[in-house]
Amino acid sequence: MPSCKRPQSVLVVICTRRGEFLLLRRVHPAEFWQSVTGSLERGESPRLAAAREVREETGLHVGGGLIDLRHSVLFPIIPEWRKRYASNVYFNREYWFALILNNRRVIQLNAREHLEYRWLSMSAAAELTGSWSNRQAIYSVTELNYAK
Repeated sequence: MPSCKRPQSVLVVICTRRGEFLLLRRVHPAEFWQSVTGSLERGESPRLAAAREVREETGLHVGGGLIDLRHSVLFPIIPEWRKRYASNVYFNREYWFALILNNRRVIQLNAREHLEYRWLSMSAAAELTGSWSNRQAIYSVTELNYAK
């Protein structure tokens, strides 16, 4: 069905070389903080979806800076969101990416999706996010040598 969401998504952790992590507060649920996320569109690769979602949610253009973390997780779709998917779909595959910036940037939020943003330390970002997979992705990015 064309109106159903594809059960594949991306998560893009955006941080600076100084270890500041970007989190966005969702419109719904209003107290839910996360990195950039979004579903793949039909015919779209995870890398293209990640670049598109970063642009749509932050106004940033990734250029060649997007890093494929070569990791994905499978998780159950929560019941209240299952109606967006085909009736036989219960799980979503999330692909992880990172975008490491030299310095903080001013973020242009998509007001339909997010209310505010914050640049936080790794521990503060990991604590604030409402997603276990987002927390793990933040920790995995800290293992990269981003002080190049």
